[in-house]
Amino acid sequence: MIELKERHCRPCKEGEKPLNSDQAAELKSLLLTPWHIKEHEMLTKEFVFENFKRAMAFVQEIGLIAEQENHHPAICIHYTRVEITLSTHDVGGLSENDFIVAAKIEDL
Repeated sequence: MIELKERHCRPCKEGEKPLNSDQAAELKSLLLTPWHIKEHEMLTKEFVFENFKRAMAFVQEIGLIAEQENHHPAICIHYTRVEITLSTHDVGGLSENDFIVAAKIEDL
């Protein structure tokens, strides 16, 4: 089985449904660090850095991943904390793409 971080996001098919809670839990178990599923439709995690400069550099690296995968997280920066939220708007919840991007972010 190919690790999540080695996979690539794919466009969602018309009418594709979001992952159910079992599917989301299975993919979440493949992530290396704790992420949280909120309201059954968002994958979130907060990262803490030693200073603002490092937090911003991290966000820049996430931007490169997001562009490569054409899957863009919501990013909130609070001085030394960076909050990432992933969700797939095309399906109205979580898709495998969210977990792929999360795994690539963890790999930073």
